[in-house]
Amino acid sequence: MKHALEDVPARVSKQPGRLLHVDPQRAMLTDRGMDALPELLRPGDLLVLNDAATLPASLVGTARGEPIEVRLAGEEPDGTWRAVVFGAGDWRTPTESRPPPPALAPGDSLRLGPGLHAQVTARSDVSTRLLWIRFAGSAERFWSALYLHGRPVQYAYEPSPLPLHRVQTAYASRPWASEMPSAGRPLTLELLGRLRARGVDLARLTHAAGLSSTGDPALDAALPLPERYEIPAATVRAVADTRRRGGRVVAVGTTVVRALEGAALSGGGDLGPGPGLTDLRITRGFEPRLVKGLLSGIHARDSSHFELLSAFLPGPLELLYTMHATAGRYRGHEFGDSTLVLG
Repeated sequence: MKHALEDVPARVSKQPGRLLHVDPQRAMLTDRGMDALPELLRPGDLLVLNDAATLPASLVGTARGEPIEVRLAGEEPDGTWRAVVFGAGDWRTPTESRPPPPALAPGDSLRLGPGLHAQVTARSDVSTRLLWIRFAGSAERFWSALYLHGRPVQYAYEPSPLPLHRVQTAYASRPWASEMPSAGRPLTLELLGRLRARGVDLARLTHAAGLSSTGDPALDAALPLPERYEIPAATVRAVADTRRRGGRVVAVGTTVVRALEGAALSGGGDLGPGPGLTDLRITRGFEPRLVKGLLSGIHARDSSHFELLSAFLPGPLELLYTMHATAGRYRGHEFGDSTLVLG
């Protein structure tokens, strides 16, 4: 069932996006614009960005003689890829209405374009749509073919085909993300410069943002799936310095929260540098150790992103947030408006 927020069209505007500021300490919700972000942060605060670039993670082809679409959902340490597979159709059909793929099993071949042949290595017990696949040939051949024939993952609310450049943040780096880490999309270089001039520090990490929807209720209920991340030593130092001087660590996006809090939990409460894998699922009642604020999109109540957001919305603010965003016609999805939860 769709939430009211999902019915608000998502469009890219030439004007700065809207920002719903939620102050949990004062139980206040205020309508602002993204250009007001620097004044809502204080000198000495730290904004942590996910610099993962978005992959052309959607591939069309055939399996067992039938048309399929494969959406890459993350690379595994052994070189295989987690993938969600759909039957005939494309993004113009709502995800929940897409037909299932043919029944695939380990050993089955997938033909996904010139130079993009893969074999099923495993399948999930949760859903027939979730598989693990291995691409044939060298890594160089795979990456070249992927960027030639792949396209961004897209959903039905955006009617025109998305070019890859439109789903990148201004500071995108390594191609790890299945979908755009969209909380950072409104952060233009000009706005980041204003934040630095304000005395707000910036740090980065890389987190492999996964798929936000699969169309399979059982699989959607398991989202987010385990995702890899890497935290630089400079970011670990920046977080420690910020906390020591009384500044606030503000995460740009749910992926940054999962990376920082997941790394802290696996480190026994201490944040350490390096790569990792997090299966942390943050829901209401979770008490963040490091992150004091969150810049995110506008999320519907039935999404895993909203579950994480609710950890920063104590008591009645969770319902008030949804009512305010709906009444104010805030736009959802990756090209929509933003929320800052920070007291």
